[in-house]
Amino acid sequence: MTPGARVQAAIEVLDQIGAGRAAEQALTNWARGARYAGSKDRAAVRDLVFDTLRKWRSCAALGGGESGRALILGLLRQQGGDVEALFTGAGYAPARLSSDERAAGRPPNRAEACDLPDWLADAFADSLGDMARPTAMALRDRAPVFLRVNTLRTTRDAARQALAAEGITGQPHALSPTALEVTEGARRIQQSDAFTHGLVELQDAASQAVVDLLPLKPGQRVLDYCAGGGGKTLAMAARLRGAVMAHDADPARMADLPARAKRAGAQVRIDTAPSGPFDLVLCDVPCSGSGAWRRAPAGKWALTPARLAELEQTQAAILGRASNLVRPGGWLGYCTCSLLQSENQQQVDAFLQNRPDWQLTQTRRFLPEEGGDGFFIAVLQRG
Repeated sequence: MTPGARVQAAIEVLDQIGAGRAAEQALTNWARGARYAGSKDRAAVRDLVFDTLRKWRSCAALGGGESGRALILGLLRQQGGDVEALFTGAGYAPARLSSDERAAGRPPNRAEACDLPDWLADAFADSLGDMARPTAMALRDRAPVFLRVNTLRTTRDAARQALAAEGITGQPHALSPTALEVTEGARRIQQSDAFTHGLVELQDAASQAVVDLLPLKPGQRVLDYCAGGGGKTLAMAARLRGAVMAHDADPARMADLPARAKRAGAQVRIDTAPSGPFDLVLCDVPCSGSGAWRRAPAGKWALTPARLAELEQTQAAILGRASNLVRPGGWLGYCTCSLLQSENQQQVDAFLQNRPDWQLTQTRRFLPEEGGDGFFIAVLQRG
């Protein structure tokens, strides 16, 4: 595909997304109908689509509208690309720009420049203070690719060597002693021997750092209460060198976890009705996902104040249920991939308000500027 043809494909996919189709579904539909597109073409179209999704509002302002064509025009103007060289109408390239399109567009306002809905721009300011703007701007960029070295199988140095032998370069990252940032060969990871043999797992560096902060010790009885796909479950099992119980309100989310655990050599036991007491319970609760919007940018455009309020109610309910599973003297970890105080410290404060037998021992907020996703972790101990 020519560069112009890739741009036209991205325009068509964005039109589907604008009509309400999920981004992954729209990309899959396009790829199925574009048998001529090679792997590099599909990757290039995907990058154009996701770059635009991260910057939807600023692209719309600069391009003069929210059609796929206007959005891509706005993206190319942001990037300083040669728009006229891509909008030629030749072959499969998009049609030439009209005089109206050349004149359309304006500089984005404050919220548009940060690529946030107006109400979220205010929530970011309340939650992050002086860090609100740089954090919002960081969420407009593509996320790095991180691996967690599985210490049940190997060491970080040995994992790096194994990856390098397959053309994948990984550099240690400061957020976690098990984290490698992939700087070359990221698209080869899941086909690599290092991955298929369980030496490494795809996991954000801040997500790894959250597990590093938990007071885990071999021999403890540990429950991952909101296990989902099981990334933190596997990381905890590696630290414990023992079994971790995994639970989720929707067991289907854990469908791949037994196979992942087997590949990693980790002891994970699915528990659909956990009963305490546990030494430690981790609650990685459903949340806005605002700290991970680089990876799932559609989330920030779908989030509404009403949906956020629903999530906050769910978070409070999970904290209450999970706390009952912790033994006296045991630990409760509360975690989100959110940047919003209403999902983070405010939830912890509300939990503690009427529970004098619990105390907060530590909190940590991770921002995208540190390299990984945005995360919050609070560790509480039962008296």
